[in-house]
Amino acid sequence: MHLLRPDHAPALLAFERENRAWFAASVPDRGDDFFARFDEMLRARPAEQEAGLSYFHVLTAPGGEVLGRANLVDVGAGVADLGYRSAERAAGRSLATRAVRELCGLAARTCGLTALRAAATLDNVASRAVLARTGFVRTGETRLDGCPGLTYLRAL
Repeated sequence: MHLLRPDHAPALLAFERENRAWFAASVPDRGDDFFARFDEMLRARPAEQEAGLSYFHVLTAPGGEVLGRANLVDVGAGVADLGYRSAERAAGRSLATRAVRELCGLAARTCGLTALRAAATLDNVASRAVLARTGFVRTGETRLDGCPGLTYLRAL
């Protein structure tokens, strides 16, 4: 797991494009605008990280291919929102579980966070299982881009 850098851009964009349909089967689609503005969005990430507002991580294979993402966003008052996704070809290999565990440790040690929030759509059974395995507790219900979902919290 590496903190996002500008040189990750080509591999990250390839990851997002190659897995778009896979992701859309269980999470709300990012939409065409995400891809149209990808370079602009990526240029803003280092400043967000330096300001302590968000922390974006990529999970890479030895050759540099991006296999997943794990992010902390909306950091404030000791809490952040956790988001993660892994490539279809990495599914079932515990990549997301390992990444979430590692990010929980980093969030406490390097960011000084005391808790993380997360959400998953009801039909995203794999993501809900990752949250359960990594110590997140269900706290309520929500809607994610119109889809029913659940909210979670984990004390660090």
